[in-house]
Amino acid sequence: MNGAATAAGAFARRFGSAPEGVWAAPGRVNVIGEHTDYNGGHVLPIALPRTTRAAVGRRDDGRLVLRSLQHPGADADVALPDLRPGTPPGWAGYVAGVVHQVAGSVPGGLSILVDGDVPEGAGLSSSAALACAVALAVRDLLHLDLAPGDLVDVARRAENDFVGAPTGILDQSASLLCVEGHALLLDTRDRSSEQVPFDLTAAGLALLVLDTGTTHDHAASGYGDRRRECEEAAARLGVGLLREVPDVAALDVLADGSAEGDRLHRRARHVLTEEDRVHRVVSVLRSGADPRSIGPLLTEGHASLREDFAVSVPLLDACVEAAVAAGAHGARMVGGGFGGSAIALVDAGAVDAVTAAVADRFAREGAAAPRVLSAVPSAGARRLA
Repeated sequence: MNGAATAAGAFARRFGSAPEGVWAAPGRVNVIGEHTDYNGGHVLPIALPRTTRAAVGRRDDGRLVLRSLQHPGADADVALPDLRPGTPPGWAGYVAGVVHQVAGSVPGGLSILVDGDVPEGAGLSSSAALACAVALAVRDLLHLDLAPGDLVDVARRAENDFVGAPTGILDQSASLLCVEGHALLLDTRDRSSEQVPFDLTAAGLALLVLDTGTTHDHAASGYGDRRRECEEAAARLGVGLLREVPDVAALDVLADGSAEGDRLHRRARHVLTEEDRVHRVVSVLRSGADPRSIGPLLTEGHASLREDFAVSVPLLDACVEAAVAAGAHGARMVGGGFGGSAIALVDAGAVDAVTAAVADRFAREGAAAPRVLSAVPSAGARRLA
């Protein structure tokens, strides 16, 4: 049974009638450009084949009733006027945060059943996929005048304001705007974007996602601390966003000999060097050169995330080290950090060898082998049925 049919069937069993539609939004992985989004910089994500599906139907009792096949026993049932940050809690908050923004357009209420295969806590933006699937469903079902960029904002506000996760717009933009066979170059300052060809299969390559099993939670992790540190660094430099700093040399004023100054200098240095890496990767892809040559930039980005931004963890470092030692052209952690996944750019014929080497390294570290996914550049959010 396909994803749409599974979600529709589960909806019918739970609510007693067929849904009015099923919508899907993908998770994402960021090729390069980590923690640049909330600093006004550029990012380069791709959408994943794995999606979150939302089967939706209207109600006549003024309530929002939610069920997730991934969270059995954690249903939510709330009157629309009672929606507020924290109510309902948990996974349902991402859905409620979307509906809360348009509650005046749904006086009769909504029934929503969620299903999906984007791993949670793996740094692949399962939360954004959930919010984006629901945002698109509500827009279509209620015939709301919302452009794709508006949906990005709806989904982002659900995470930022309703759930309390301080994300930028990278995740939601990737989930809603990506195109199959391409990476999305997004300028997070002016919201302009470009579809950059990224045909891994034609180049004989694979982009592996290696899920370490170390989960994270943006609302509770050090992600918010890093964002505040970047804001403080920008304020000390007299700019609104770190993107506006002309070069790395201009950051020297932050290194005033204090521990705080050194920390802010390192955080800002990562942002500026990562912005440069985004442009260097895009230049390779635009030119039609062998995409293998972006590999060292990925590994360089991991070193910056580990040393300057301090968001890696030992299993992510081990994952990157083992993959590169086994022949990967490059590897790095992805996502907000403090757990989650790494990516590795490998020759298609070397997938098994790299996977085995990483599993062996994890065994020596006393950890279970990581789950391995293939990151094929895929389509963004869409209606399935």
